[in-house]
Amino acid sequence: MVKPCLAPLIVSAPPAGAPAASPRITVSVVSHDHADMVAHLLAQLCDGHGGWIEHCIVTHNLGARPLQPPEQGWPFRFTELFNSQPAGFGANHNRAFQHCSSDFFCVLNPDIELAGPQLWQALVQEAAAPGAGLAYPTLLNPDGSRQDNEREAVTPVALLRRHLLKQPQRRVDWVSAAFWLVPAAVWRQLGGFDEGFFMYCEDTDFCLRLRLAGLSLRRAAAAVVHQAMRRSRWPGRQLAWHLYSLGRLWSGPVLWRYVAASSPG
Repeated sequence: MVKPCLAPLIVSAPPAGAPAASPRITVSVVSHDHADMVAHLLAQLCDGHGGWIEHCIVTHNLGARPLQPPEQGWPFRFTELFNSQPAGFGANHNRAFQHCSSDFFCVLNPDIELAGPQLWQALVQEAAAPGAGLAYPTLLNPDGSRQDNEREAVTPVALLRRHLLKQPQRRVDWVSAAFWLVPAAVWRQLGGFDEGFFMYCEDTDFCLRLRLAGLSLRRAAAAVVHQAMRRSRWPGRQLAWHLYSLGRLWSGPVLWRYVAASSPG
């Protein structure tokens, strides 16, 4: 994997006199030249953080100008990271975590519509439960239908059952990383994402390692809208990355250790 060449970061603190949020959550967002989308997400975070968010980190994976702060200033610590060469999904969030001093680390896609402070309260409640590995909300499509972000372990047989036989999945083994809240101690314990996955399957690998460590995936009583584009199903580079990542997952030990550990008997 090509290591990114990293330019200096930009850090902004909340304006003087602003109320300090409790040191609870660091949010990590990766932008692929999605300036408008990221600006919209940041506006939602500013309006609806409810004091839960201590630090927000935006990684610009492609060339971009620094984002403009709101007129009243950022209500949390704000950091921008700039890559001179694109890095993988996992590598970008791992680098962001190096700046995390909060109790919880949030992996958040820029194409999420948030739902106010009660969302963060519900996520923290689940992520702080004994034995919790990560918490996540229900993801909805723009039309209100539910997305399939809860998945069965991605074995060749499971893919055959799902896509060719159209059978329902048997259990939830992993959750897509569009929106996660992970205790910082758990992230450190697992070493974050495996950066050998440039894009796709890094969330599968993380969840399976989490489950093998005896930790649980916990769905919070909250829902958000996710503008999922499903680019991995299109011909081209995204599909090639997805196929490479599947091959890496299938040839590595984590998936098969999990399958063996979770098999009946």
